[in-house]
Amino acid sequence: MRKKCLVTAALPYANGVLHFGHLAGAYLPGDCYTRFKRLVQEDVLYICGSDEYGVAITLSAELAHRSPKEHVDEYHAINKKIFDQLNISFDHYSRTTWQGHVEPVQQFFLDLFHNGYIEEKVTEQLYSELDKKFLADRYVTGGCPRCKKEGARGDECPHCGASFEATDLINPRSKLTGSPLTLKPTKHWFMRFDLFKDRLRAWLNTKDWKPSVVNFVEEYIQDLKPRAITRDGSWGVKIPLENTEGKVLYVWFDAPIGYISATKEWALSIGKPEKWKEYWLDEKTKLVQFIGKDNIPFHAIFFPAMCMGQNTPYKLVDELPANEFLNLEGRQFSKSAGWTIDIEEFLQEFSSDQIRYALCASAPETADAEFTWSDFQMRCNAELVGKYGNLANRVLVFAKKHCGQKVPPKHTLEEIDQQFIASMEKITQEAYLAYEQFSLRKVAQAMMELSSLGNVYFDAKKPWTDAKSDTTRARMETTIYCCLACLKLLGLISLPIIPDSAVTLLQWLGIATENLSWQEIVSYSFKTGNSLQEPAILFQKVEDEAIEKQIQKLQTISRV
Repeated sequence: MRKKCLVTAALPYANGVLHFGHLAGAYLPGDCYTRFKRLVQEDVLYICGSDEYGVAITLSAELAHRSPKEHVDEYHAINKKIFDQLNISFDHYSRTTWQGHVEPVQQFFLDLFHNGYIEEKVTEQLYSELDKKFLADRYVTGGCPRCKKEGARGDECPHCGASFEATDLINPRSKLTGSPLTLKPTKHWFMRFDLFKDRLRAWLNTKDWKPSVVNFVEEYIQDLKPRAITRDGSWGVKIPLENTEGKVLYVWFDAPIGYISATKEWALSIGKPEKWKEYWLDEKTKLVQFIGKDNIPFHAIFFPAMCMGQNTPYKLVDELPANEFLNLEGRQFSKSAGWTIDIEEFLQEFSSDQIRYALCASAPETADAEFTWSDFQMRCNAELVGKYGNLANRVLVFAKKHCGQKVPPKHTLEEIDQQFIASMEKITQEAYLAYEQFSLRKVAQAMMELSSLGNVYFDAKKPWTDAKSDTTRARMETTIYCCLACLKLLGLISLPIIPDSAVTLLQWLGIATENLSWQEIVSYSFKTGNSLQEPAILFQKVEDEAIEKQIQKLQTISRV
């Protein structure tokens, strides 16, 4: 039986457009890992979807003078299109507003409630007499309780960076109407995360995660307290108890359950409504959740505890490759400040494989990383064009001219040929292990190492000299045969990262990738006389003018 692997990527919040930082943190790493798992023929399922509830969405919708549903519909469509354009190969992309999401969320609540893990509390919250409703922190502004400056938000101060509760604000006011707010008692439901400390610690001890993740989680568990899981409002999943009108479940509570509801929707879409259980209710399934580091508490603590409190034995996460942040030219990505890259505009000028490779080569796997336009140009020109594309072009053009555009025979191998073959097989195995260990940076390095190896070998063997004489023709043919084998492995290890270009390269070699596994491609032997295709331009060079235009945009923003 094939190994089962369930892969999820953090549900993007449908309150704005994705940027490169999001892609580098979760979605591209998840996609490359999933493509790799498909290549090694595991039973892998890649699940994601839009996170569409929460106060931030209602606030943005009100400011835009439209309903929350209209608001999330727009961003769900925009982000789904971006994923499609970047070749993110989800098996299913759902959304938390689909009707089937309600049942599992409410069941999670009821199991926790009846098992004694949820308690009711009456607390004082900010109330607007003008709006006749309680206002969540996103709707509130006032003076900072620490630095005393005006303009503090309901949860933090943009001036001094302090974090606090909205009830701590000085002279709190409604962000929408400016009306003063008062404290008023209201009932909410809290999950007793403090009751899960020992179980979470014991479970965490079984994990071999990144030290940064483990250390963060261990420290967080020490201070676990009951946490509110409901809010006053109407945009969200309703509480499944009587006399709870005007209350909904907190978005952070319902969002991770979206992985389960999305898998249920996938099962329905393929006509097998019970198939989701084969992934979520089978302990042998390997659950891998790709997230950014800001999502660690929800995936390493809160959601596992929520699952531990269920009557249904849901699968707990096995691997949590939480990436650090990707910055842009020395600053954090910020749509509000304009410090970002328009992905749709980017894809009009550059290819999806170019950005996929550039992001993988500088992936924020162990520390915050940087996207710079100069580095992007170098990755595209010096590496993709100068090494990868150059090797493919020179070998296949030479084969057309001197081998009749067919696979030449392999004759007696010299020591240089044997060393070349051993080295490229070693690099291929290193790439395999790097995929298993979630290190796309190492895979990108392996791609360039293999490209350089092939170019050095080609230069060292000088097949153009051997082609001049019948007495050395066999040596030339062996050289080209070995170079074709190198291109085959180069196409293989790069398939998950640059799928369009890698498929094209393998097609030029006469290899139909859709029917072959990783091992089958590794062991694939070229048959003498098989036709090769004439190569075209695999990667476009990135011109200085294109980069200068992008840098000037950011410089203009810096001066504002």
